[in-house]
Amino acid sequence: MAKEKQKRFLLRMDEDLFQRLSLAADADSRSINAYIVQLLSRAAPHGTWEQRQLIGRSLSGKELDAKSGLVLVAGIYYRYLLEAPEKPDRTASYTITESNGNILTLKKI
Repeated sequence: MAKEKQKRFLLRMDEDLFQRLSLAADADSRSINAYIVQLLSRAAPHGTWEQRQLIGRSLSGKELDAKSGLVLVAGIYYRYLLEAPEKPDRTASYTITESNGNILTLKKI
């Protein structure tokens, strides 16, 4: 298996932070570098722009067009699916639980 391409950069930190990271890395049986990479990969957002920007956003039922099956979110029209097999409730609120291409999955809250 080929080693994936890696980037290097210099990271400066104060002595106290270095000592805390060193102790945490030792406790996790990792090098400081491997420990920091693990922390950063957990903190870095995954997924597409839409997934990062839309998941968890709340919408009013008034925004759902039942006739066309579209909803306008952040200036873009998306098709939507409701988690529960029902018609949109104009008095309810919905949260976006999934984004797949131009289709959003909404859950009534």
